[in-house]
Amino acid sequence: MKRIGFLLKVKEELVDEYKKHHEAVWPEMLAALARHGWQNYSLFMRPDGLLFGYFETPHGFQAALDGMAGEEINAKWQEFMAPYFEMPDGAHADQMMVELEEVFHLD
Repeated sequence: MKRIGFLLKVKEELVDEYKKHHEAVWPEMLAALARHGWQNYSLFMRPDGLLFGYFETPHGFQAALDGMAGEEINAKWQEFMAPYFEMPDGAHADQMMVELEEVFHLD
């Protein structure tokens, strides 16, 4: 199992609204994540909007991203969530994720 960490930046003025949307993620989106090996997925956020994401996958980061890229529901979710992130116009958060290097792990 590969452990994945990544950072994104939510616009500080939209943090509360972003959190609200994650209280009820669309069931179809949750099912798509599960289909493509996104397990033990968590998001953590500072008050200024810096977001740390973590998930585990048997397939590796790029394979997990590629699988989701083929899901229509993911395209809809990314379009819906795009205004919340600090990133270039027209980009989606899943295109801006950069895998962090794991430098320590304790089981």
